[in-house]
Amino acid sequence: MIWWPSEVPTLTYGTLTLRPSQESDIESIYQACQDPLISHFTTVPANYTLEHAQSFVRQLDPEGLQSKREIRFIIENNQGATPALAGVISFHSPNFNNKVAEIGYWIAKEHRGKSIGTTAVKVLTNFGFETMGWNRIEAMIDHDNEASKKVVTRAGYEHEGLLRQRVIRANGDVIDMDLFAVLQKNWQGLS
Repeated sequence: MIWWPSEVPTLTYGTLTLRPSQESDIESIYQACQDPLISHFTTVPANYTLEHAQSFVRQLDPEGLQSKREIRFIIENNQGATPALAGVISFHSPNFNNKVAEIGYWIAKEHRGKSIGTTAVKVLTNFGFETMGWNRIEAMIDHDNEASKKVVTRAGYEHEGLLRQRVIRANGDVIDMDLFAVLQKNWQGLS
């Protein structure tokens, strides 16, 4: 059985914190999503507005949690003098009968290449197996997103195949996705 929390917990590992979104994140989310790479490789809309960020925090996060569609966390980097929003990570598209969830994330430009994404994926994967009870966690990554493929591979996920013409982008482009997954029985933990 999958345990689904009634509120987003706070998870801490080293200098990284995964936590619920809050009003004070709206401006940082808006600023981070001005990076065209985020909208190119995710479902974040192009031409991201402040209203998008407000809806993200005020409506989409609470509705996703309550409807058991998605549990989303802010990735906070606590390495500097002040904590900084480094990205967003979530479990979404859950299949409760088969105990399978998909992990998704984006990392703000200034926090890339610092192992923050890999650590966040490990922390959430560990929470998914140890606390929520998933049996399998999948990551579907744009075939051209080499950096994201490295993130999940370093976190312990294995490449399972290429899903040809799997996604149609908002602009009409049809793209291939790579499927990565990790099984609870093979999970090595946060090492």
